Amino acid sequence: AVILISAIANLTNLSVVHPATQETIKAVSLFTPEGIRRIITEAVSNFVNFPPLGTVLVAMLGVGVAESTGLISALLRQVVLVAPAKFITPAIIFCGVMSNLASDAGYVVLTPLAALVFLAYKRHPIAGLAAAFAGVSGGYSANLLIGSIEPLLAGITENSAKLINSEYTVNPAVNYYFMVVSTFVITLVCWYITDKIVEPRLGKYHGEINQEEIPELTTAERKGLRWAGYSLLAFVVLLLILVLPPEGILRDPETLTIIPSPFFQGIVPIIMVGFILPGIVYGKAAGTIQSDKDIAQGMTQAMSLMGYYIALSFFAAQFVAYFGWSNLGIILAVNGANFLKATGFTGLPLLISFIIVSGFINLFIGSASAKWNIMAPVFVPMLMLVGYTPELTQMVYRIGDSTTNIITPLMPYFPIIVAFAQRYDKNTGMGTLIATMLPYSLAFLISWSALFIFWFIFGIPIGPGAAIRL
Repeated sequence: AVILISAIANLTNLSVVHPATQETIKAVSLFTPEGIRRIITEAVSNFVNFPPLGTVLVAMLGVGVAESTGLISALLRQVVLVAPAKFITPAIIFCGVMSNLASDAGYVVLTPLAALVFLAYKRHPIAGLAAAFAGVSGGYSANLLIGSIEPLLAGITENSAKLINSEYTVNPAVNYYFMVVSTFVITLVCWYITDKIVEPRLGKYHGEINQEEIPELTTAERKGLRWAGYSLLAFVVLLLILVLPPEGILRDPETLTIIPSPFFQGIVPIIMVGFILPGIVYGKAAGTIQSDKDIAQGMTQAMSLMGYYIALSFFAAQFVAYFGWSNLGIILAVNGANFLKATGFTGLPLLISFIIVSGFINLFIGSASAKWNIMAPVFVPMLMLVGYTPELTQMVYRIGDSTTNIITPLMPYFPIIVAFAQRYDKNTGMGTLIATMLPYSLAFLISWSALFIFWFIFGIPIGPGAAIRL
């Protein structure tokens, strides 16, 4: 489609004047002998040099080790089991938000576990399932730590920003401050929705089912968690030693600053080690790792789940490259920015509208990276030209994307959640689950938008080195 559009744009002499350089930018047709040769000869390099590809795969190597050794599963069970009865709902939600660091662990471990916990406390199990699902999937853009999705989206954002400024860089932690606050906001909102709206609507549970017990942690698992905690603490202390001193090794060697610095440039391998180290220590202490083959197997399992993403990345890389070669991205951005300036539709109304549009598109395209690959080359440059940073655009997109994750059947794990719910109510279908999750979705949209408005009005940085305006 991009190739055809580029040809039409070239035939109609579509062009714009770059607002920064005053250079006339013309549409370049890719449907020419030269364009076709470039498409064929640079396809592999487009793929290999696609920034999100390497960052995500590297991060997932670490996550795979932590999952395969049982560290993540044991940690989730421990947190849920020790929480006081009156705080069981927020504990489950908080674990859900945090679990999205680790691939599908939240969906396949915490969601059914939450149903069992609620049943054990004589509460409706589907309410527990809904709370966990809302935390895991709805809280996808909130966390206290940097996960694998951050470098993925940051890579796409950086590529799109370079359509305007070829030197622009985006580090994976750019939305971190907003994510941290969002973690507690989403937990509180989800707690209220679960206890005051969803569970009362479900009523008392009368199902006949053999109540399963949540397995207590074994002595080996407790030992593993303890030593994993020690190893993670030691790793954090080491990072602080390398970053905090004025001449720390991970500071910028010339300016001695933290932002930018090798620390943020190397955040992806740091994330990987942050999962691998406690994962290995847990496995050794708990007895789930017998040899280095087990570690390799964990990494292999993680990579085996990335096939869809790798295939998607190939085509996304071509799309982004074609957009840049044809100049369609910058032409759309300049025209869009000019239109927004002419109508006066800027500021908060524009950004809130973008949240809603992102949420709507998410109903039809489940993958966060797939949507961002399509939207970023248009909206990141467009909003840069009206004065907003790429980091802000990414954050606004993530808010909209997360609010409707829990009500779209196209979300890959949605059928699994339906299957879990059917254990407690055989009549549960996709429509039933969507109706159950709708209050969460609306509450997330309202509360997250309100938090964003507060952030925007006061001009609070959204992450390290990430302002709201250029």
